Amino acid sequence: MNTPDTTSQMNKEVVLAFYEAALNEKDFEKASRYFGETYTQHSPLAEEGKEGFAKFLAFLRDTFPKSRGEVKRVWVDGDFVILHVLEKRRPEDRGDAVVDIFRVADGKVVEHWDVTQAIPAECANTNGMV
Repeated sequence: MNTPDTTSQMNKEVVLAFYEAALNEKDFEKASRYFGETYTQHSPLAEEGKEGFAKFLAFLRDTFPKSRGEVKRVWVDGDFVILHVLEKRRPEDRGDAVVDIFRVADGKVVEHWDVTQAIPAECANTNGMV
């Protein structure tokens, strides 16, 4: 029997494995193991569903083969796993601060939102964005 703590930990592990396979390895087949029966996409960068996500990964693989996301923080709230990520399309880029929100159902990724903000050359404070 899963307790809330073990379910949260399992959801976290599923999302981190999905993120690594998808966004860093750009391996749709490997990432697709973590999809639920349906996948609802809210990001404006990817088309709806699993097929849309496959197209997005192909775009990344072809256009930005060295892109990487470094997960800085993870929060879990029930079925939601939130990642705070430093994402770089090219290694030399300053990058973007990204918040990815995933909904997990029955141990599978079924929904995704994201918010992305470019990291500027200069900030009004020294706290950093990631």
